[in-house]
Amino acid sequence: MLAIFNKNLVNPPNELNNPNSHSFGSDKTAKYRQEIVKSFQQNHSQNVPHSVGFGNDAFLAYSTCKSPQIHEQRLFCGMDNMYCIFLGSLINLNSLIKQYGMGRATNEAMFVIEAYRTLRDRGPYPADQVLKDFEGCFGFVVYDQSFGTVFIAQGTDQRVQLFWGIATDGSIVISDNMNEIKASCAKSFASFPSGCMFHSEVGLMSFEHPKNKLKAMPRIDSEGAMCGANFKVDINSKKPTMPRVGSEANWALCDSQT
Repeated sequence: MLAIFNKNLVNPPNELNNPNSHSFGSDKTAKYRQEIVKSFQQNHSQNVPHSVGFGNDAFLAYSTCKSPQIHEQRLFCGMDNMYCIFLGSLINLNSLIKQYGMGRATNEAMFVIEAYRTLRDRGPYPADQVLKDFEGCFGFVVYDQSFGTVFIAQGTDQRVQLFWGIATDGSIVISDNMNEIKASCAKSFASFPSGCMFHSEVGLMSFEHPKNKLKAMPRIDSEGAMCGANFKVDINSKKPTMPRVGSEANWALCDSQT
């Protein structure tokens, strides 16, 4: 799968970016967004890639070919200007859709959109608690075109692994294929941290340990070069207050009472 978002929509952690990735004249320079999209389409031309573009703001795509990861299920859904790519599976999906009053035909991508809509419109629901209710292996990307927001999350089960990086034009790139994101972002990429979520209005945080801050750990590749950063929960640091996403959206990220 592949998701690309304009830098005006998403402001990723500064530690993810390696300025050397964007130096011209190197054979390991990060690509521009258009080049990344073209490469993805060429690489998956035999596997029926499904894609949707949103002008200069966003691009979402996934291929029907099997991932190098253990999971095989890949789902895409679009409803009411909200779009989701979901990887993996939820073993408690039936109980979750009953809880949300959804029909039996609901799949994981459809459910994630409804859960996101609930967080956005009907708060204050703590997003960390919502994601903790997800049982199984999962990773997903949600793009809310109406509000211009992006929501990314990855479960604690590392059978699903997302990667994110920075393109030459500053766009953020998300994929489940490390080789593709490495070719797209050169030295400016890293694994998306397990048990964490990213919202474009608030940033990166752990839903597994919502009261703890995340610490950037510089990542060194086999050539000894700096390559972005991995993010780990800092068990020695606590957040004084819990952030909320947009007062108008009424979208709470954490429950300050827990």
